Amino acid sequence: MERVTKLASEKPVVIFSKSSCCMSHTIKTLFYDLGVYPAIYELDEIPGGCEIEQTLLRLGCNPSVPAVFIGGELVGGANKIMSLHLNRSLIPMLRQVGALWV
Repeated sequence: MERVTKLASEKPVVIFSKSSCCMSHTIKTLFYDLGVYPAIYELDEIPGGCEIEQTLLRLGCNPSVPAVFIGGELVGGANKIMSLHLNRSLIPMLRQVGALWV
C-alpha cells in the first residue's frame, strides 16, 4: 500500500497500466490528447508490478488496470474516467491539481 501511495503522489496524474491492455491505452491516449502527461507505471514491465496490482485490487480497482490517481487520490478505472470526461468533470479536476493549465 505504501508503495502505491508514494508512486501515486509523485505527479498530479498517475496511471497504473499494463502495456498489453487496450483500455489502458485508451485512457493514456485521452490524457495525452487533453495535454496532460501523467506518470505511467506499466505493471507488466516494472519490478514489483504484481504486488502493486494486488494492492490496486484491494483498493477496489476491478479490473486492476487502468487505475488513475489524480492529486494523489484514486479516481478509478476506465469507466470512471470516461464518465467524468463525458460529463465535463475531468478537465476541472485536472486544472485543480495543476495537471492542465488551459
